[in-house]
Amino acid sequence: MTALRVLVVEDSATVRNHLCEVLAADPGIEVVGQARDGKEAIELCERLRPDVITMDMMLPLMTGLSATEYIMAHRPTPILIVSASINRGELFRTYDALAAGAVDVLEKPRGDTGDAAWERQFIATVKLVARIPVITHLRAKRTAPPPRALPAAAPAAAGRPRVVAVGASTGGPGAVIEVLRALAPGFAAPLLLVLHINEPFGNAFADWLDAQTAHRVAYARDGEPLAGAAGRVVMAPPGRHLVVREGRLRLTLDAERHSCRPSVDELFESVAHECGAAAIACLLTGMGRDGAGGLLRIRQAGGFTIAQDEETSVIYGMPREAAQLGAACAVLPLNEIGPAVGALLAGGAGAAKNGDFT
Repeated sequence: MTALRVLVVEDSATVRNHLCEVLAADPGIEVVGQARDGKEAIELCERLRPDVITMDMMLPLMTGLSATEYIMAHRPTPILIVSASINRGELFRTYDALAAGAVDVLEKPRGDTGDAAWERQFIATVKLVARIPVITHLRAKRTAPPPRALPAAAPAAAGRPRVVAVGASTGGPGAVIEVLRALAPGFAAPLLLVLHINEPFGNAFADWLDAQTAHRVAYARDGEPLAGAAGRVVMAPPGRHLVVREGRLRLTLDAERHSCRPSVDELFESVAHECGAAAIACLLTGMGRDGAGGLLRIRQAGGFTIAQDEETSVIYGMPREAAQLGAACAVLPLNEIGPAVGALLAGGAGAAKNGDFT
């Protein structure tokens, strides 16, 4: 079996040597190169063509973010961010890198030896990231086909939807931004968001997302009225489920679902029970099956459900599970999801037009 070829990018010699030692101890992995800065990372990526790159964010000469953006535009390669950066500014750069096409993020080891659990997680994550097909990421230059008509199966409710619920995991930061940027400011319902992102990297994500679009974004506050969040994006905070109960948003420490807290299924199931046909739900790119069952519950309750398609998903896991369950009223490419949601929000049940969706 051919060994997995890894390029390690890290400016600290101590950390870099430790990462290389951990990787080299696995017989299925070969460290083919080491880079001390972003410029060298690009040069080695071009020359060595590794299967996966581990990328630090804080690098000399060229930052990890700049190197990630260049690599994803010119030599698309699966990138795992390995970072100790947890202050606000550095977290923002990590989110920018994820939006630019990096696949996942992992916290750096706390020491250079003796962290067996972290080492196992590191090896497993590198192998997982390496299996993910990546695409050229030219953010400002992407062209998209014109959106198709909305499908005929619109929400049964006569009025406009009361809530939009969105779930995403791996590849989610960039996908969520694209959906939000397609929505007009002041849309007529709360948008509730669950995104899987590891602590401590999720701590400032809502603030970062707030700066990416014209919409107000904040973490949910336990007990706030659902109706009071109209026109805003309300996100589940790290380590808490977000649900709707008796017209209010609730944050819970209930057990993990699909090894996740927050869980998309927790949100979707509560929305199905609370809002029924007055709900729109979107399940975006992500690994596993979290959200698929909940999306089906919303569709069964009469709500309008959308799953991202395979071609535009970084990982076609969660939306594939939903499609296989028959949970999606429509399976759409990413560029069509925001416009579809916007049209439904603007026109309620009457917004749907005939269209051919598979």
